[in-house]
Amino acid sequence: MRRATDDARAAFERHDWSGTYRLLAGVRVDDLSVDDLDRFATAAYLTGRDEGAFELWARAHQVCAQADEIELAARFGLRLAQMMAFKGDIGRSGGWVERVRRLLDDAGIDCVELGYLAHASAMCRIFGAGDFAGAHEMFVRAGAIGAAHRDRELVTLARIGEGRMLVYLGARAEGVTLLDEAMISVEAREVSPLAVGDAYCTVIDACVELFDVTRCRVWTESFSRWCDEHGDLVLYRGNCLLHRAQVLHMHGDWSDAAESARRACERLAAPISRLTLGGAHYVEGELHRLRGEFDAAEVSYRSANEHGCEPQPGLALMRLAQGRTDTADASIRRVLDEAVDPISRARVLGAYAEIVLAAGDVAAARAAADELTAVAAELASPFLQARAAHATGAVLLAEGRVKDALQASRQALQLWSELEAPHEAALTRVLIAEACAAVGDTEGAELATSAARAIFEALGATPDLARIDGSAEPSRPDGLTSRELEVLRVLAQGKTNRVIAEKLFISEKTVASHVSHIFTKLGVSSRAAATAYAYDHDLA
Repeated sequence: MRRATDDARAAFERHDWSGTYRLLAGVRVDDLSVDDLDRFATAAYLTGRDEGAFELWARAHQVCAQADEIELAARFGLRLAQMMAFKGDIGRSGGWVERVRRLLDDAGIDCVELGYLAHASAMCRIFGAGDFAGAHEMFVRAGAIGAAHRDRELVTLARIGEGRMLVYLGARAEGVTLLDEAMISVEAREVSPLAVGDAYCTVIDACVELFDVTRCRVWTESFSRWCDEHGDLVLYRGNCLLHRAQVLHMHGDWSDAAESARRACERLAAPISRLTLGGAHYVEGELHRLRGEFDAAEVSYRSANEHGCEPQPGLALMRLAQGRTDTADASIRRVLDEAVDPISRARVLGAYAEIVLAAGDVAAARAAADELTAVAAELASPFLQARAAHATGAVLLAEGRVKDALQASRQALQLWSELEAPHEAALTRVLIAEACAAVGDTEGAELATSAARAIFEALGATPDLARIDGSAEPSRPDGLTSRELEVLRVLAQGKTNRVIAEKLFISEKTVASHVSHIFTKLGVSSRAAATAYAYDHDLA
């Protein structure tokens, strides 16, 4: 037994959670010290055995309480409250908070556990009554107690809670500053692994809510590195995969995003984390929708809904792409009506403007674009500013104010480019093409459409390609695609691959691939022969 516990302690220090669990599982629970019970529970929790972990921490609490080790008993009780809250078991979490409160009140001692109690009480106020102001006061108290006892972990967790509440209370800049400060301690590993995982999840969730895609990417990359350091980690990895899928989706890595979303769904299903699992299914649905895989998207959206995640606005946008405009219009209006706070409305307003505009309600689209512009300014979010500028450009174009539409659309394109969001940038290029066509600038329209098409092709955005190619040439007997036809036309002007790439906004490698396919389809072996074909068939 002594050898097993010694080896388990060494494994725990190496953050070998599976090894720790395996070694301690071979020892009778009655023979484990309180510290080893804690190690056993921590290893169980991090490897996905949450109920087993709860039993072990409860046992450690009881042992300490019976031995009048009040501070340790309180610590284990609060550990249970924290972990149960993270899993969404609010009832049991609140019960443990009250037990510890009574224990400490009866003991009448001054200890750092009072700070952890204040932190747990703040969480109860959030989940129980949505009392953000009251929770903020409790987080501030927790931080003060943590600082007095020089407990870095408590100070860090309190800063995160305080920052999150400030965001909800409208002091967003101050709140984000506190979150950034706390994450310095997290990245420096000044807190326990349990606190690290919880901190990453909480802060990244806040970044998502604020549409702060830059911070979301930075902290998600950091979270991924931490998860990779702990190869056998089960808990938190599903959350990390979900956030990674969101980041990859934004930046156009749709294949990797789809794989991350799929793996997130698997990880979050056992042990189940219902709302987060719903979010993973929603991201999965979005990726299917954007690639035109509507049947698969339907399944994912329904799974998201079953797990408590609103499948909108993605589902409404899919109905619009399917030509079911009335259904999309009714759904998106219902969703916006139910959204009461600015952040919830901002999540829907862009899609709302697009759908009601397609339904012919320009006035409603104008109101949505104006509201989104105001929220974007309030949150100082470049992502929302880009989305608002795009929506405004679409409304201005519908109103016949083409010059203003072009100005707003080009502002959106610049912001999307800075955010490295290729799909959104391509959608804005389509809008620019429509505005150029409206003023008779056919060359400008063709250039914008060509650039958008290249991005859609690279992403596999089939519905978007179908929309912009709706009036394209009928299929040709030589089998050339529209993109290959564009390459051939420029090639026939005597341009090099590098010049073709610059003109069509694609890479030289992609041009070389297109040229190879053109030669094969035309049955030629030289640029001169391909040029002759182009002139013979009026393509140059």
